Amino acid sequence: MVEEPKSAADCLQATREVGFDEFLRADRSDATACPLPRQADSVKTARDVTRSTLKEWGLSELSDDAALVVSELVTNAVRYALCPPSRVEAKPITLMLLRLSPHVLLAVADPSDEAPTPKEPDFISENGRGLYIVETYSQCWGWDHLNRGGKAVWALFSGTTA
Repeated sequence: MVEEPKSAADCLQATREVGFDEFLRADRSDATACPLPRQADSVKTARDVTRSTLKEWGLSELSDDAALVVSELVTNAVRYALCPPSRVEAKPITLMLLRLSPHVLLAVADPSDEAPTPKEPDFISENGRGLYIVETYSQCWGWDHLNRGGKAVWALFSGTTA
């Protein structure tokens, strides 16, 4: 059983000790996992699941920032997650929200092993700002390889108001 972390570093250490693969399989009251097809309307589904989960957990104040971040992470997974065709069917994109009080970890797993690559934001261009937005609106972000193949890109939010 994972102890409730007190800091962002403790939260990230807890996820690494247990592993994202275990969280994706777990049936926990403090976690939500939602498989998503690799299509554009998955972004809206991910936002809706994020908002409803945070409301259920009494953390509606995080909804706007978390919905924006999940939009960027799912868009990146749909757009850039290149992988062998055999993995697309077997391993869809998965949204996961995990409450590790007082933090909420939001993660999007996809079948690609390719690391996310932040770009210098170009505020004139139509794209290329996704990870900048994730960094700006979350406490911290990163990614981890999954034992089953692919990766999970995550963002951490503080569940306490300043």
